[in-house]
Amino acid sequence: QVQPVESGGGLVQAGGSLRLSCAASGRTFNSYAMGWFRQAPGKEREFIAAISWSGGSTYYADSVKGRFTISRNNANNTLYLQMNSLKPEDTAVYYCAASVYAYSASSLANEYQYWGQGTQVTVSS
Repeated sequence: QVQPVESGGGLVQAGGSLRLSCAASGRTFNSYAMGWFRQAPGKEREFIAAISWSGGSTYYADSVKGRFTISRNNANNTLYLQMNSLKPEDTAVYYCAASVYAYSASSLANEYQYWGQGTQVTVSS
């Protein structure tokens, strides 16, 4: 079992950058595919990016492709999301999630079994 904990959120101006981290407890982090999702007020949870257990496969939502980069460091059980060229519409609570389907970089929320509590990202115009 793994328990994700997000950090790194905050307030940034449009055009700026942030890097989110997700620390996962447990010794089996590299047994899980990982993903980032976000939820804005009044909207459904939205897929952002996913990465397979090895990092060899990644997948992005069209809305963030070319601006966001997902990566992982299995040696220190940490997932990252580098966010560049941020826009006000990126404002949301960002969630990290783990999936037992380790070889898949899935965009489907129901394929993720373990979720963090979220970290707020606010982009001002």
